[in-house]
Amino acid sequence: MDVIETEIPAVKRIRPKRHGDARGWFSETFRADVLGEAGIACAFVQDNQSFSAPKGTIRGLHFQIPPQPQAKLIRVLAGAILDVAVDIRRDSPSFGRYVAVTLDAEGGEQLFIPHGFAHGFCTLTPDVMVAYKVDAYYSPAHDRAIVWNDPEIGIDWPVSDAEAILSDKDRRAPRLADLGPAF
Repeated sequence: MDVIETEIPAVKRIRPKRHGDARGWFSETFRADVLGEAGIACAFVQDNQSFSAPKGTIRGLHFQIPPQPQAKLIRVLAGAILDVAVDIRRDSPSFGRYVAVTLDAEGGEQLFIPHGFAHGFCTLTPDVMVAYKVDAYYSPAHDRAIVWNDPEIGIDWPVSDAEAILSDKDRRAPRLADLGPAF
């Protein structure tokens, strides 16, 4: 598998190799040793999976604060998403900036999102299934969100405010400027 830096080097694209023949293909989707050599040394403890039926569903921007922050390794099992990681580390030179990557089941690429980043995605197709590993258990007491369309972050989402399908929690999330220190 190949590990590729993004515009924010802490966020990495992972391209597993696929070995195909007449039956289909085989791929190693996770290798702790290869990721460790690339600086991703997480002990993942929980796997999560989401299904979003309509195109234009937005989930996020979610994160957990210390002492229960979560790093995530995201991949798409069905359909396609625009996957977004926002740097919320106050002392970072890239604070408030984001990385956006299209992930789909056909290509199999993954995105690694370290501690100190908010994560969200928008479904680009109907019937999207996303799977992700995290390195800390879900903790409601540490769970936080930033509003998906914060104008100061300026994410170029593929849907308008009127078209976006959101949970009430995500619609009511605060802006980054109103969040206070998180990392």
